Amino acid sequence: MIAVYVIIGILVILVVVFIVIYNRLVNVHNQMKNSWAQVDVQLKRRHDLIPNLVETVEGYMRHERQTLESVTKARNLAQASAGASVADRAKAEGELSSALARLLVVVENYPDLKANQNFLGLQQELTTTENNISSARQSYNDMVRMCNNLYQMFPSNIVARISGYRTEEFFEVKTTEEREARKVSFA
Repeated sequence: MIAVYVIIGILVILVVVFIVIYNRLVNVHNQMKNSWAQVDVQLKRRHDLIPNLVETVEGYMRHERQTLESVTKARNLAQASAGASVADRAKAEGELSSALARLLVVVENYPDLKANQNFLGLQQELTTTENNISSARQSYNDMVRMCNNLYQMFPSNIVARISGYRTEEFFEVKTTEEREARKVSFA
């Protein structure tokens, strides 16, 4: 009879441990999804700012059509990647970052544009958004690391496997241009 109580006690403990670990996995997974939503919000803000920036710049530099078109094309591709995997989204956003960097370098040749209040305001908004994107990416990657640790460490890896949780992708910088710090002066 004591053996039955011991077995029942062990089973109850295992069920409680399973429930605690499962709830921890759900909690961390949902935090990671929330972090991704924050990245998505900042990327959307960036996408919304770009048409205004391009329109302002376009009035000053009609002959720089190729640069403006590359920014617009990269923005459209980045927006189209909204439902794609994290790796595909990171690639599209990297291409957009590169196109924006080229645009800001071209702007250096236009002193009147650099003094234009509309451009300065948009440039400041874009800079703030880029900083917010960087911060949101870091937060997301921290949550992915936490999720992946739980998904891979014992004993939570057993519960994760049973529950269908798999390792998540980091939002990584892939291009060399994106890794390098941009140095653009508007002075």
